[in-house]
Amino acid sequence: MRVLSTSEWRPLAEAHAARIDDFVQPHLARRADQVKHPVHDFLFTYYSQRPAQLGRWHPGFGIALEGAEEHVGLKGYGGEPVAVAASYVVSQRPLLTQLHTLLSATAARAPQLGCFGLHEWAMVHRSVEHGTRHDWPLRLGPEGTDAVVESHRIACSHFDAFRFFTPTARPLNTLQPARDDRPAFEQPGCLHAGMDLYKHAFRLTPMVASDLVADCFELARDIRVLDMRAAPYDLADLGFDPVRIETTEGKAAYVEAQRGFAERGAPLRARLVAECERLLAVAPA
Repeated sequence: MRVLSTSEWRPLAEAHAARIDDFVQPHLARRADQVKHPVHDFLFTYYSQRPAQLGRWHPGFGIALEGAEEHVGLKGYGGEPVAVAASYVVSQRPLLTQLHTLLSATAARAPQLGCFGLHEWAMVHRSVEHGTRHDWPLRLGPEGTDAVVESHRIACSHFDAFRFFTPTARPLNTLQPARDDRPAFEQPGCLHAGMDLYKHAFRLTPMVASDLVADCFELARDIRVLDMRAAPYDLADLGFDPVRIETTEGKAAYVEAQRGFAERGAPLRARLVAECERLLAVAPA
């Protein structure tokens, strides 16, 4: 167990808080004004990690903190000086095993880059009948949006996107992922699999260091921008130029950006796999 003095760990915690403030404060200001943002609010509304939790710094298992009264009583902590307890790591073995299986299976696959973000379009198929998920107009209108869905091959591999398809779009997907078979479907080119690295990281809190969680959050924030720029909504009033995936040029731009995110996500996924393995060594079967 490595022990950090107050003078060693306090600057790390303050730097983390300042980094997270850049992401969190605009969201909190919008929330106070009851203003919704379909792009930037997603990571705070869809995922269960609250802004205050994201801003709280953790050193990860294996590091103890002197003079860290604010960590006393937090989930997973114990001892003096305070540190994440080995008994807590042992209690998290089912989660560690689950995430290691999913992340390893995803990393072992080649990125598939031909989905063109059609999952967002499938979520508003036949919107006249089913409605839309966001209170923003459809860039091509309902009929134009339906035509894009019905004229393309849809191959969404991510259950948490597929489950929001409208009833009329669900049979159009060439894959039928389910809640319990994620390791059989998820692949590293998927935008939602890249955003979910943030979810996996914060579920491992406080066993992993907060810099890993913040790195995954930054990736997810950037992916979300592409996700909604390629979506059927007209977000020009918010300053987002569309990626027109219904055109050849738009498809090429989407694939290039998607490949870049897959490359950015690969080392973060590898770090999460390594952390799961390190922690599983503390909690043998």
